[in-house]
Amino acid sequence: MNIKLLLSLFMLNLGVAFAQNNGKVSGKVIDSETSESIPFATLQVLSDGAVLLTDVTDLDGNFTLRNLPLKPLQLTIQFIGYQNLTKPFVLSQNIQDLNLGNVLIQSQDIQLEEVTIVAERSTTEQKIDRKVINVGRDLSTVGATASDIMNNIPSVNVDQDGKLSLRGNSNVRVLVDGRPSNMDVAMLLKQIPSTAIKSIEIITNPSAKYNPEGMSGIINIILHKNSMDGFNGSFSSGITFAKRAKFNNSFNANYRTGKVNFFATLGNNSGEYLNGGYLYIDQDESTQLIDVRSKNRNEFFKVGVDYHINDKNTVSVYTNQSYGNQRFSVNSDVLLADPTLSFYSDDSFKNKNRNSIYNVAYKKLFKKEGETLDFEATYNHAKGNQNSFFVLNGIDTNQQDHTKAKDESTIINLDYVNPLTEKINLELGAEARITNTTNHYLTNRAGIENADFSYNFNIFSAYATLGQKFDKLSYKLGARLERYEVKADYQTTTQNEPFKNKYFTVYPSAYVNYEVNETNSLNLSISRRVDRPSISQTKPIRTFSTPRVTGIGNPELLPQFTNSIELAYTKKINKSSINANVYYRDIHDEISQVFLNDENANPDEFKMIQTYTNFSGNNSFGFELSANLKVTDWWDMQPSLDLSSMKQNGQLAVYNPTINQYVIEKHTVNTTPLNARLNNNFKITKNLRLTWFGFYRSSVKELQAEAKPMYKTDIGARYSFWDQKANINLRFNDVFNTLRYRVNTTNPYPGYGNFHWESQSLFVGFNVMFGGGKNRALQRKARENNESNKSGMF
Repeated sequence: MNIKLLLSLFMLNLGVAFAQNNGKVSGKVIDSETSESIPFATLQVLSDGAVLLTDVTDLDGNFTLRNLPLKPLQLTIQFIGYQNLTKPFVLSQNIQDLNLGNVLIQSQDIQLEEVTIVAERSTTEQKIDRKVINVGRDLSTVGATASDIMNNIPSVNVDQDGKLSLRGNSNVRVLVDGRPSNMDVAMLLKQIPSTAIKSIEIITNPSAKYNPEGMSGIINIILHKNSMDGFNGSFSSGITFAKRAKFNNSFNANYRTGKVNFFATLGNNSGEYLNGGYLYIDQDESTQLIDVRSKNRNEFFKVGVDYHINDKNTVSVYTNQSYGNQRFSVNSDVLLADPTLSFYSDDSFKNKNRNSIYNVAYKKLFKKEGETLDFEATYNHAKGNQNSFFVLNGIDTNQQDHTKAKDESTIINLDYVNPLTEKINLELGAEARITNTTNHYLTNRAGIENADFSYNFNIFSAYATLGQKFDKLSYKLGARLERYEVKADYQTTTQNEPFKNKYFTVYPSAYVNYEVNETNSLNLSISRRVDRPSISQTKPIRTFSTPRVTGIGNPELLPQFTNSIELAYTKKINKSSINANVYYRDIHDEISQVFLNDENANPDEFKMIQTYTNFSGNNSFGFELSANLKVTDWWDMQPSLDLSSMKQNGQLAVYNPTINQYVIEKHTVNTTPLNARLNNNFKITKNLRLTWFGFYRSSVKELQAEAKPMYKTDIGARYSFWDQKANINLRFNDVFNTLRYRVNTTNPYPGYGNFHWESQSLFVGFNVMFGGGKNRALQRKARENNESNKSGMF
């Protein structure tokens, strides 16, 4: 009886406590002179001089502060370049939800030194159709490039070849500022300095507004672009110590005067990289030792200008330019059971790549608040050359390959947004994409023909979405109509193999969001998506070769269609948040990498062709859990866990020893890969921060192989000085040197392999910010595109 009484009193007190802290205040912080919103302004709620809550405004200057006591309170607003504002307000039983409307703050007439506000730690926002990771100093110190920090993002993986995957699937497209690039994803990520990244958007189930390519979704990298009065900028430099040193530098700046804002980002990185491993084949008891050495140099810059014609019209122009030079050698020793038959090769390659993006955009704001019109045109030109030289058993064979590739694409799109009422929003848009690619292959090797390959496609689409918000429930319905046309042609001196395909498809999407209460929300999304074969997957020109593996594309690959459904739950707890997702995918004509027996080789040579094919189908479901936890005032952590179950069906060429030949057999495999991450940030003093990061990936089964588990741990430190305007960063990656790619192969030849790279390294970086002025950032619409990008040897 006493226990029941105590429980009743406890629940009564708990209910009273919650009832006394269910107040909410919201509003929007704007510039009193320009009426522009102020993002990331610091907010504090005080009661009798004591701070109850601290937060910041979002990208549009909006704020909502919850769990406040029902009593007289004060709201203080601070932002660099503006006068501090204190605004009293009262919450009561009658007024529990107070909207302050537009809160005006006035600028100061003094020049300030701090220019770019970068949070100490990265934060995650769960929006209706995407997850946004605002990159803080903890992530920017992970490494020199975008590729270095991707493995620290929940659900994202980058393997030893630089291939990117989301939720265990590499059918994902990387965008920069919402725009596609014809450059290889691995090369693109290595060319973007990590300090130039403002945020990363993870869109796992995009709406009909977005192009439907990419089964796993979209990863959009948003770069810093200041719009501050006067001249402002930052400079970063770093060196990575591994078996060979790697260097990187980046510079970000803008100059704004009157109606014109000039902005620029420049970066470069260079170094020598060492990779290697071995592959053992059971049937002839052979071991192939592989040693890959490469020297890379990459330059990247973005320059542009915004011209504010008036308060309602803005024109923007910019260009992205990136250059890459790579020299690498592949040394392969094939050790056979009979040593007299062993051989080795020493092949060298020289690559030059250039990628150019030119963009012009026009934005119009109408009298009605929220009504906008956006026009944007983007031209992308990419070209690359590769020269290959071959040495066998120490003797120059005088055999050479030369590959020349050129990609051109033009994207023109128009978007219109109209808030029909205060709670109903209509979005309309249309887009045209025209892409032309050519590939030329020249060789003097006996038995191999010169070849030309062209792959051109056009996509014309239109979309409409309608969203409505009720008290706790909101929805967004949409559909995208698309016509796709593709034409490919493969020509040699002895054959001509044209390929054509065209189809019309409707891609529906639906989102429903329900706010259970102020701290709990549910989101349900449904969409249909497609993965179209990429250029690297379709060109039947040899992309790489070792003594036993040759890579060739398949021009007759069909598109892969996926139906997805996803349920997300978000829980906010004071300064912490928890996100949980479950999803299911039904996949048709899945595009997958396969290794086949090389029919042109002698049977006892055990040579393989690495290419791509369509499997009959696949389905998968998964679960994700991530959190942003404020453990104490000096310790916060971001744990994440994702588990997916996949079933894959396909037909493979399997060796039958009874008849001494390969036969086609149907195979099915089930796998449940697990990925876990834990990122910790420790505030030791005002100027000193420490980080600790751990990563684990379980084994992954595929139709032809099984990859073994992978794991590592990193530690880091950052020291700030010059009034927080400069930082020195240290990062020790893979402390125990445990990161390896180990695989057991089953088809076409049973065996196993072990591959490694310079995962253990020490990064030392320096960053400084300079300039002054108040923020007048221009919001630009982000565009996107997507296609399947699985390529590479492993």
